Amino acid sequence: MWEWALGWIAPAATMIAAMMTAANAGARVTGWGFVVFAIGSVAWSLTATYTHQSNLLLTNLFLTAINLIGVWRWLGRQARHEDGSIKAVRKSSQAGNAPTLFSASAAVGANVIDASSEKLGVVIDLMLKRDHRGLAYVVIAQYGLGDVGETLRAVDPANIEFTGGFAHSKMSGKEFDALPALQADDWPSALPSEVRQDPGALD
Repeated sequence: MWEWALGWIAPAATMIAAMMTAANAGARVTGWGFVVFAIGSVAWSLTATYTHQSNLLLTNLFLTAINLIGVWRWLGRQARHEDGSIKAVRKSSQAGNAPTLFSASAAVGANVIDASSEKLGVVIDLMLKRDHRGLAYVVIAQYGLGDVGETLRAVDPANIEFTGGFAHSKMSGKEFDALPALQADDWPSALPSEVRQDPGALD
């Protein structure tokens, strides 16, 4: 009975944990993903014990230790960092109606939406100016049907506003699509100048 139950728990926990960590949905979701990973590795270890598979046992004892480190990192240290950035954003909004700060870690992965709340893409990176304060450009990815295929575009930070967990674009979908595509492995040192990035430039 126990062997049958463990035979289902071990692979199920491993698959669920893999989806949770791959989702990149924040420190806590990733941390709980490692908790589920640990449950899976313990189940695999017990299965190995019952079936006398020493190699499987040693492998999953090691993985259990790694998963516990992941729990500590993501539900402990990383979650505290995330809480600190959230509190800083909230404090920055006390003096006015809108926050004056945003978290760079929260910005990466944020959905980019236009004025009609239509999704334009996803923020994949923020390129900072080394010798000057501020952003050089924001890299946004557009994906095809079923997330197959990827088109990268560099957007002027002046046309992106990070609020409410989203990146709000001041550009329409037509204006955004007109921006030159970037090579996946060859990004520019400055904004591409082929197309104006002022909202309304294509009207």
